[in-house]
Amino acid sequence: MLRKIPTPQLRVGMFVHEVPGSWLAHPFWRSSFKLTEARQIEQLRQAVGHVVIDTDKGLDTEAPAATTYLDDIEVESPREGAAALDVPAHIAATRAPAGFQDEVRRASKIVAQSRVAMQSMFQDARLGKAVDAEHCLPLVADIADSVERNPGAIVSLARLKTSDDYTFMHSVAVCALMVSLGRQLGLNEADRREAGLAGLVHDLGKALMPLEVLNKPGALTPEEFTVMKGHPEAGHRMLLEGKGVGEVPLDVCLHHHEKVNGKGYPHGLAGDEISLFAKMGAVCDVYDAITSNRPYKAGWDPAESITKMAQWAKDGHFDESVFQAFVKSIGIYPTGSLVKLKSGRLAIVVEQGAASLLKPVVKVFYSTKASEPLVPERLDLGRSADEIVSRESPSAWGFKNLDALWVPQG
Repeated sequence: MLRKIPTPQLRVGMFVHEVPGSWLAHPFWRSSFKLTEARQIEQLRQAVGHVVIDTDKGLDTEAPAATTYLDDIEVESPREGAAALDVPAHIAATRAPAGFQDEVRRASKIVAQSRVAMQSMFQDARLGKAVDAEHCLPLVADIADSVERNPGAIVSLARLKTSDDYTFMHSVAVCALMVSLGRQLGLNEADRREAGLAGLVHDLGKALMPLEVLNKPGALTPEEFTVMKGHPEAGHRMLLEGKGVGEVPLDVCLHHHEKVNGKGYPHGLAGDEISLFAKMGAVCDVYDAITSNRPYKAGWDPAESITKMAQWAKDGHFDESVFQAFVKSIGIYPTGSLVKLKSGRLAIVVEQGAASLLKPVVKVFYSTKASEPLVPERLDLGRSADEIVSRESPSAWGFKNLDALWVPQG
């Protein structure tokens, strides 16, 4: 029987059926679980005022008369499944447009919590536990809401990951990129969230790859690469064995390494044989992979990555129309790009411009004429006579940690 109780009445042995509110309000990845230690109870008491327990799966309260049956009270409705993805009114109210810097601060909390969530998800998958995609929906919803408030903030922030947490944080980044790209393509809200869920689970099969291959600090041998090429099918099988996964996540998981020229894997699909969502997944997956630090190489500069991907699109790696929409969604000079201005100054892109993809907002910090640092200065190129003349490589200039110039501190 389901029973709503105040958190002071919790005790070890109870089965928590539902934790109210957004998943960001509490430290638990799953909203239903058995209480096995006092630490869990203390965390719940600090985070929420009540929970719903299932007395058929765990202990009841010591004083049942003090509790209330769900039949007699109004309880928040759980999120609907992936097919509907209806958004409650109180969630819709959180979508008011936000400035880039404000949203980065807000999104940083989502990214930090998602790191814990995805670690748990990949660990469960590695242990052979069934995947329940419904547990992913709150995370997808929070990422999607952040994209609605300011498309560039969480996309830029999710790119900042260490080589140690790449495997699971890559999924968070691809989720954000997929939602943003879906927005640019004009997909409806339900499809955007399906695309986000697809991004979140697209690489789940890597949980079953040998760790010595997955985390190898160097190039893979042909034999090792053959092993890694099995991860889309492995992930697809896991998703089929779980629940709450629709056709879109299944398709993207299986086909995000297909290429429009037919030279991808696992099935060598070409052109229109590849769905729109799988084409989206291919672009988002590659962009985050090449801009991220990996065990065997440092990530490329965002603008440099776009240039390389444009050539790959011409070579038939990506669908060109999807790639062009992707560029519009993140900018020709994505946040974090190092650029040289006509004035001879170097600057880092801090956010996209309001009027033109060619005129982002930058932070100027170095004079190439004087070969010396400048006091960092924010400059909106849409309101300036100065302009970008070239992309620059941070490594060629010897710069490190340029992200500190655009990521808000504190």
